[in-house]
Amino acid sequence: MSERARRAVEAALGVRVRDVSRLSGGCVAQAWRMGLEDGRAVVAKTGSAADRLDLEAWMLCELARRTRLPVPGVLHGSPDLLVIEFVEGGDPIDGSVERDAAGLLADLHSVRGPSFGLDRDTLIGGLPQPNGPSDSWVAFYAERRLLHMGREALAHGGIDSGVMRRVESLCGRLGEIIDEPPHPSLLHGDVWGGNVIARSGRVAAFIDPAIYHGHPEVELAFITLFNTFGRAFFERYAELRPLDEGFWDRRREVYLLYPLLVHARLFGGGYGAQAASILRGLGF
Repeated sequence: MSERARRAVEAALGVRVRDVSRLSGGCVAQAWRMGLEDGRAVVAKTGSAADRLDLEAWMLCELARRTRLPVPGVLHGSPDLLVIEFVEGGDPIDGSVERDAAGLLADLHSVRGPSFGLDRDTLIGGLPQPNGPSDSWVAFYAERRLLHMGREALAHGGIDSGVMRRVESLCGRLGEIIDEPPHPSLLHGDVWGGNVIARSGRVAAFIDPAIYHGHPEVELAFITLFNTFGRAFFERYAELRPLDEGFWDRRREVYLLYPLLVHARLFGGGYGAQAASILRGLGF
């Protein structure tokens, strides 16, 4: 960590930093564990103003304010510096953790929004995530998610024009495949293993959110992409919020397309090929 960044943390918190160690993970900014002279441990993310770390701070505060989802407390949030509480963890995600996560996310998904989207745009993996409100989930998912991220991936070489045309074709018939949910649900938006801190058989914290109001099925599909949680999670979730017939057979594939396009934009071709394969399987 640079001396300038260290001084910025000390100025933000009003306490001296005793020790610093680098944390791994994430694709936005750099993260550091800091021991403070008052005995506290914190995590500091440092970057440039373009990283918009203040948005991450706002999302964590929204989750803390509106839900019982465990998240780190925010101590400072500005475009180039985020300081949050350090949460002890590092335990494996076992069945007990999965069942706890199911209860927490089912509860989160019961939090209703006035419309699909949010009152401000957010970020996912450092990429702009437009959240302009819509009364239609089908239209929102088509325009604000698939078409937006498809164009981003195309512009940066993550997919080719042929895949983009197939994304557009799917969006033109999206209402034939996915349904309007009973209400807009608050979503974490980026639930993968690296964003789940486990301790003593429970979820100690969810981190790095990409929140908006949407269909819970898109969150559940993303969880399957990297096998974040397995059978214990889905069995418990279904007890609390039963899944409508057809999720596993067809709709999950449609909802996998958004995170795949995000990853194609960030990391390139392999994810774009997965998206192309799903589109073929859907008949596009």
